[in-house]
Amino acid sequence: MAKPRLELDTRSPDAIDGRHLRAVAFQEVRLQYIRRIPDLVRPGARTLIVGGGRGVLPAGLAALGLDVISVDPSPVATELARDSVPEVTFATAPAEDLPFADASFDVVYYADTFEIAGDLDAVVREAARVLRPGGFLVYDTVNRTVPGRAVYLGAFQGVPFTRIMPPGRYAVSRLRPPAEVDAALAAHGLHGEEVCSFKPASIGRLVLAVLRRRRGRLTDDEVGPLTGFVLDPNGTPIVTYVGWASKPGA
Repeated sequence: MAKPRLELDTRSPDAIDGRHLRAVAFQEVRLQYIRRIPDLVRPGARTLIVGGGRGVLPAGLAALGLDVISVDPSPVATELARDSVPEVTFATAPAEDLPFADASFDVVYYADTFEIAGDLDAVVREAARVLRPGGFLVYDTVNRTVPGRAVYLGAFQGVPFTRIMPPGRYAVSRLRPPAEVDAALAAHGLHGEEVCSFKPASIGRLVLAVLRRRRGRLTDDEVGPLTGFVLDPNGTPIVTYVGWASKPGA
């Protein structure tokens, strides 16, 4: 069997795009968490997604009635998203330098960003700048625990038979403990409200999904239902977690 080719933000149907697989697998748990936050989902709420990739999460939030704009650092991902999700506005920009005026958004969601950002402070500073008083910042990221390192640096990036990411995508220093995220939020006037663990419903199903996708036996759209991520509000954030913060002053 030929070794699968790993490419992020790819147009090639033969390559494995681990970033897109992650977006598909996380989609339902991300949307479930958004719906849990009081008063966030309001028709027409101006919403920015940072790290929207090929448009999976932007499409989901637009379907909830939010007025969505998505930015991503990858020009290829931006073009792929425009082709597949015409109801959302897409742009290419780094998380550290957003092309929007101050206080432009009611909601900002950071996906696929905190755990790859070299300068978390700069990312959160931009979030605080573009967020309106009374607005919501939502994020999901990866904890710097032993299991977090094992999954993201080992299984997803280092181990040959489960690898879905190219080398260097993740690094220990860029995995984010909740206390580190809270400190960055507080430094820019944002109030961390909650942290919630989420995890695969079954480790076995997650491993099976990765192996079957690498062997070409699953499509991207089939990955999400098979992995079955679930929120774990009472659990400790062992690997992945989601959270939200508010901007005072409404």
